[in-house]
Amino acid sequence: MLLLQRSMQRTPRSRCGSIAARAVLCLVSVSVLSVGQAHAADVSFLDPRGPIAAAQRQHILDVTLLMLIVVLPVLIGVPLIAWRYRYGNTKARYSPKWGHSSLLEMAIWGGPLVIVAVLGLWLAHDTTKLDPYRPLDTQDGPLKVDVIGYDWKWLFVYPQLHIASVGRLVFPEHRQIAMRLTSDSVMQSFYIPALGSQIYAMAAMQTRLHLISDSTGQFLGENTQYDGMGFQHQKFIARATTAQGFRDWVAGVKRGGVRLSADAYDIIRAHNTVPEMRTELKARNMPPDAVFFNHVTPDLFRNVMMSFHGAPSSSIAIVSGKAKARPAATGITIAAVSARPNLQHDAKAG
Repeated sequence: MLLLQRSMQRTPRSRCGSIAARAVLCLVSVSVLSVGQAHAADVSFLDPRGPIAAAQRQHILDVTLLMLIVVLPVLIGVPLIAWRYRYGNTKARYSPKWGHSSLLEMAIWGGPLVIVAVLGLWLAHDTTKLDPYRPLDTQDGPLKVDVIGYDWKWLFVYPQLHIASVGRLVFPEHRQIAMRLTSDSVMQSFYIPALGSQIYAMAAMQTRLHLISDSTGQFLGENTQYDGMGFQHQKFIARATTAQGFRDWVAGVKRGGVRLSADAYDIIRAHNTVPEMRTELKARNMPPDAVFFNHVTPDLFRNVMMSFHGAPSSSIAIVSGKAKARPAATGITIAAVSARPNLQHDAKAG
């Protein structure tokens, strides 16, 4: 009986200790994982590795400093007012009949009005300057990359090089990446924080994004739109290399990549993660988080889009490059969709 009473007395303490120990263990684990991931790839626009992310960070800093004009007086004034008019201060002036001050009204309302006007001008300027559809001003020609979203992975197609990759976006530093994006599934959100400019990818439609890296390195990329139970695994590494390093990587993919056949494409389209897809393709000679493909038709991106507009949707038709659009039952064609306001730029750009 005595042992039972002692155990009952110690139970709350042991439970609290267990909970505290688990909490500390979780915090340590998260910290270790975060540090490890930070070493593996740059994950934040607060440490930009390209001009787009740098401009976005500067925009955030400018807005924050401007908002401090309103926030700081409140943070400083409220404690001072509370201290001066505290209950024990008999020297504070009491003016119950005071009711209006034009100067104070102008300060209270004029400041926010000016701030809103300045923020509006900044937003309009930066929105135009950082338009993801707008090509960047670079000397070298852009590297064209077609991005297709699946569950739960991204397929990066290099149409000019006839190669593709999953889990790894490789490109040379100081060279513009001109991307077209679509989805073969639900709507997804493409984002590389260290390079900037999040944009959506939607089935049957295409969006555009232009990015550039000013140094070599590895940057975390991900889908920030929840789209199912495997959403948390839809991440990839954006790797900026030297020009020679990129040429070597392209040569290696052409030489040792997996042939993009209809069977391989069926595995890509399946509901799986990159490691699961890698296992099914038996790509043991590749990194554990990436799979590379060769013999890729340059029309793959177009064929995926056309499959939502009356063209054959079979894997054989999509990877063969022979998919042709058929008139839809409703009379809507791909040309009509491209004429929408947000896709008109794409139709002109070809």
